[in-house]
Order: sequence, then structure tokens, then C-alpha cells
Amino acid sequence: MTESVLVWFRRDFRLADNPALDCARQDFERIVPVYIHDPDAEAPWSPGAASRWWLHHALDELRQRLADRGTRLIMRKGDARKELDRLLQETGASAVYWNRLYEPAIVARDREIKAHLNSESVTARSFRAAVLFEPWELLKDDDSPYRVFTPFWKRMQRDWRAVQPCPEPRSLDDGSGDVGGLELDQLELLPGRDWGERLAGYWTPGELAARRRLKAFADGPVERYDDARNRPDREGTSGLSPYLHFGHVSPAQVVNELEASGELPDGKGALSLVRELAWREFSAMLLHHAPRLSDHPLQQRFEEFPWRSESDYDDDLDAWQRGCTGVPLVDAGMRELWQTGWMHNRVRMVVASYLTKNLLVPWQEGARWFWDTLVDADLANNTQGWQWTAGCGADAAPYFRIFNPELQADKFDPKGAYIRQWCPELEGLDARGLARMDDDERDRRGYPRMRVDLKESRRRALDAFDAIKNQGTSE
Repeated sequence: MTESVLVWFRRDFRLADNPALDCARQDFERIVPVYIHDPDAEAPWSPGAASRWWLHHALDELRQRLADRGTRLIMRKGDARKELDRLLQETGASAVYWNRLYEPAIVARDREIKAHLNSESVTARSFRAAVLFEPWELLKDDDSPYRVFTPFWKRMQRDWRAVQPCPEPRSLDDGSGDVGGLELDQLELLPGRDWGERLAGYWTPGELAARRRLKAFADGPVERYDDARNRPDREGTSGLSPYLHFGHVSPAQVVNELEASGELPDGKGALSLVRELAWREFSAMLLHHAPRLSDHPLQQRFEEFPWRSESDYDDDLDAWQRGCTGVPLVDAGMRELWQTGWMHNRVRMVVASYLTKNLLVPWQEGARWFWDTLVDADLANNTQGWQWTAGCGADAAPYFRIFNPELQADKFDPKGAYIRQWCPELEGLDARGLARMDDDERDRRGYPRMRVDLKESRRRALDAFDAIKNQGTSE
């Protein structure tokens, strides 16, 4: 066993529980870790600005951790197939191992690469690492995909089997020789410095940070998660979403940590967190079976939905993006997003409902903004979340379910703490005081007037839905 293998890192930036790396170590003596920045292969959903910031720092940590174990990360930029061919020739490796991703453009690219490598007598193996179940594994009895989450969740619980995560290697035999690669800065991932500095104040990308966050959450806060996760005014969420997206931690590691802490199978909070992992799996399954989902509504009748024209909604979209709609909970959420690269999930639903229903702006506009600004921007989750709120996806909230942001604030931020954190000009007001502000009070505080009346815009949205509700339901 003297041959070497390319281990192609993509969004699996961890050494522990990395099946491609673990199997490569078993099958080959020398490991050549590689990363190829190929954003064109992901078009039109190439990584957004916040994701590129995270990616830069994820690669920096991975490079250092690999160096500590005796090998180096070779970084390249360009067409992945061509770069893999070059690396195979330069290193003399006879195989390429990688962990699977599930975005439609990447699936098509990887399928073509695997066929090409096999035709060249190069071993090409891919592995499940980012999900608990492959998107094609949990199907209904008639082999069709689930369209409702609850039966999918029940099926997932029924089929779940404990998995022991792969161990982290203590050392790796370097097979890269003197093969050249790019420096991290040459990948040109970082957005503007000001934004990057802001994000760095809230996040530490990397596998080690993911472990610390998971351990800290499993050791206590998870007990309150079922209730606290809905409160943006409290520290009640796990904060694991970007770490899961970039593969700093696997869903199997999360479940195993919860089991080790004694929170599973009986802890209500832990089970609620696993249910969120199941929603992630449900979203991946939907995108796999409906690859047009990222740009087109699952329910075909919404192709004819009478959204406002871009020339008509452009100013409202800009105000929404800047957190200047005049609706305190919406503005707080959008400002949190711009400042931190993240937004509380409860508030994500509120801001999405406001954009698509009160402002009648197409959900794709919101999805694109989230894609560019979220550090946890995941194509399946982002698409599913927006279609759920807009009412046009699988297991969607009925279109007539329109979140009232004032009632949501009263219920989930009753003292106005979250709103005041991100909208300091509203200091001294609780949720009900915020709802009673008149235009004079807004002007005095320097806070924008409301762009639309919530009741009137709700009626407009329901009238728009009436125009399509009797058309076909799903693709």
C-alpha cells in the first residue's frame, strides 16, 4: 500500500467524522488534501459574500490543522475537473475521495467528474457526511418523496440508527511532495474589510469552535431549547447552523453529543434540536427531488401569482434590506442580519412574511438577499424556508397565514429587548408601546414611518391569492 489519494475537501472542513478522509487513510498510505475554489460550478448560486468570509477562515483553520498532522492543504482555483486532472498527474495519486454535496449544480458536476475519472482508470469514491440520511433514502411507500414534514420526521425517527463518528487522525502521511498551490489570499474570498471585521466580532469559524459551541450547548442550554428557541430576546438557540453548513461538525456528531450528555432520547429540548436537523434533511430531500426548487415554486399555481413589478417594489425592497420599513421587529431582524450575518429563526419567518405578503415582493428576492448576507446560507434550507413562508412550497404555511409582526413582537419580544438592541432609536418602548407609535413619535425619534398599513396590505395579499387558488397545486 504505497499509492497516494487526493482527498478533495469541499464543505466538510473537519478532521473528525470525515468519512472521505477516514476511508482514504484506510485504503492508501499517503494523503493529498486538496481544495479547489470553483464558484462557477455552483452558478447561479455561487457562495454569497458572508459565505465567502466564512469560507476564507474555515480554510485557514483547516490548513493549520492539517499542517499540525504532517501534511498540507493544496489550494487551487478554477474548473474542478481540470484541476483534479492536473493534481493527479503532479502527485501520481491514483484515486480521488470526497464527501457528497446535494445542490443540483454540484451533483451534476460531481457526476460528470466521477464518470471522467473512472474512464481514466482513476478510482473515484464519494461518501455521505453532511446528512443523517441520503436524500433518496427516506421515501413514502410508493417511492415518492414526502411533501409534508411530520410523516417524514416520523419515518426518520423510525429508521434512525446510532452511528459512531469516524475518529480524528493524529497524523497523516503527506503525499503532496513539492506540488504547488495558491496562498489563501489568492482565492480572493473576503468581502469588504468593514463587513468582515463586523462578522469576526460575532463568529469564530472552524472545527474547534464548533466543538466548543456544541459541547457548551449540550451541557445545559439544550434543556430549555424547546421554549427558548422562539425568543429572539434570549440566548436560546444553538448557533450551530453555519458550523453544520460548512461541515465543521456533522449532524451525527450533534446527535452523539446529545446522547453522551444524557439529553437523548428523553430530553424535550434535545429532541426539538434533532427535529431541526430533520427539517434540514427534509429540505435537502426536497431539493434533490425538485432541482428547480431554488428558483421556482413547488406549487405551480404560484408561477402565476400577481407579484408587484420590480419597478414598483424596488424602493420597498431596498428599505426592507436596510431595516427601514417602519415595522420594528422586521427592522430589528434585518439590521441583525447585516451586522452579524445571522438572524433568529422566528424573526426570519416574520421578515419573510412581511416581504412576500405585506409588500408583495417575490420570495426569490428575499432568498437572494439572505443568500448573500447569511453566514449559514444553505441552498436547501434557504429555499425551503422562503417557500414555506411564502406559502408556495412543500408543507407550506397556508398563504392566508400572514404573520402580524406587532403580535409576534408582543408574544416573543414582549419587553422590546430584541428590538431595542438593533433599533436603539426606539429605546424605552416595549412591544405594545412600539405598536402604538404614531408618525410624530417616529419623526421625533428619527425612526421611519411605516411603508404600508399592515391590515390593508394583508387584504391585498389575500386578494392576490384568490386570483390563483383554484389553479394546479404542485409540480
